[in-house]
Amino acid sequence: MSAPDPSVVRFEGPWTHFDVRSNGLRFHAVEASPRLPADAPLVLMLHGFGEFWWSWRHQLTSLTEAGYRAVAVDLRGYGDSDKPPRGYDGWTLAGDTNGLIRSLGHSNATLVGHADGGLVCWGTAALHPRVVSRIAVVASPHPIALRRAVLRNKDQRDAFLGGFLYKQLPRFGERTLTKNNGAYLLDYFRDRAGARWKESWEFDEVLARNREAIQIPGVAHCMLEYQRWAYRSQFRPDGMRFMDLMDTQLGVPVLALRGRDDSYITNATMAASRDWAPRFDYWQVPGAGHFVHEEQPDRTTKLLLDWLAKDD
Repeated sequence: MSAPDPSVVRFEGPWTHFDVRSNGLRFHAVEASPRLPADAPLVLMLHGFGEFWWSWRHQLTSLTEAGYRAVAVDLRGYGDSDKPPRGYDGWTLAGDTNGLIRSLGHSNATLVGHADGGLVCWGTAALHPRVVSRIAVVASPHPIALRRAVLRNKDQRDAFLGGFLYKQLPRFGERTLTKNNGAYLLDYFRDRAGARWKESWEFDEVLARNREAIQIPGVAHCMLEYQRWAYRSQFRPDGMRFMDLMDTQLGVPVLALRGRDDSYITNATMAASRDWAPRFDYWQVPGAGHFVHEEQPDRTTKLLLDWLAKDD
């Protein structure tokens, strides 16, 4: 079976596909309506590990209907975006997002991110505060809160490091992710999703689409580079400098969501993010695991819209 072409992620729906350049790369982006008023506020959505832009399909259309310019992108190395061999450090990823906002014709945006995409939100808000008006993170604690929890809390350490360390091995991690047509994602989603979603018809479609996307040439390597930098940088000067820069109080509102049944990110770890976000609004969503925005899309969208409507 031949590897899928990157264009397989450009499937039809109530949205428009286009390319946008940022930080020297081409990014694949999707929006539900290109005909919104020019002053429609931008909401830029960043997916998590093992997924691509489609994970935001529900919010993409709902936020657009509410009058926001909702744009979902394939992160560097994913889907139909460029896949350079390097650039998966916190500074470069924040620079990607900063450039995307400006290339989309906006001076600022609300950032919404899940898991690794949420870490990009935290990084962009700290390193490029002028272009970030708000951030919403799903199952993505502040990176310092996560590091401290992994070091000090056995539950968080066991959940986080269990499937993390072996991915540091060159080539072994890539083979693990892609063998048997991306079968790794079967366990990945089943282990982290809530019980209700796993029994739904949508869950099978999610597995099929993401298994295909992970087999696009270069994707498995690139997605692992996010985690490899996050781990290895902890023992290097560049990681220490990054964490020093992240140790700042954000001036923007922050919405944090966690599925109450999430076995991967604990409640205590998410709640600890408040230490770096004085304007912190935290919700646990019942009936959801790690993929809150997909498992409970209506609840997620309502929380986002209510929060967006609040005065700064």
